Amino acid sequence: MSKRYIYILLSDTGTLFAKLIRFYTRKPLNHVSISFDKELNEVYSFGRKRPHNPFLGGFVNEDMNSFIFQRANCEVYRCEISEEDYLNMKRKVMEIALEQEKYKYNILGMVALMLRLDYDRKYAFFCSQFVATVLKECQVPIVSKSPNLMQPYHFSTSHYLEKVYAGKVGYYPELEKLEPYSIYLKSNHL
Repeated sequence: MSKRYIYILLSDTGTLFAKLIRFYTRKPLNHVSISFDKELNEVYSFGRKRPHNPFLGGFVNEDMNSFIFQRANCEVYRCEISEEDYLNMKRKVMEIALEQEKYKYNILGMVALMLRLDYDRKYAFFCSQFVATVLKECQVPIVSKSPNLMQPYHFSTSHYLEKVYAGKVGYYPELEKLEPYSIYLKSNHL
């Protein structure tokens, strides 16, 4: 059976909402996404629909070439999985994508997480809960924690994940860059 990789992206976009979360967690990277390709063309998570509006959130297909991500600090991890697990995970994410209007950003779950309560809410996720749920439902053991209690930094502690990059998203070597962002990053030493 052939092997495939999934990619886990931890990031910090530097927005006000990200800074508030960082203040609480005391961790540098407080958002997590899952990708099905090393070029980060398909990156999925639960987060803000508009970068500077923390109240409008849900399922998002993140664009690594957007200005907000190009300057974001990140770590990229990969995990080798079977072809079957890869297809099951992708199918699960696509099911959510097709019905994304019924899914919400789980702000109540984040409050419960802050209180260390294992609170499950149907059709609602925060970023780390979403990624952990996809992995758990497809029997990929990244960490042995309830998805409802997962924080982004927990992924970086997993011995199942291999760190392949740390730095600005815009400098990630596999990223198919859009030229204006690359020029901006280099000219401003970001």
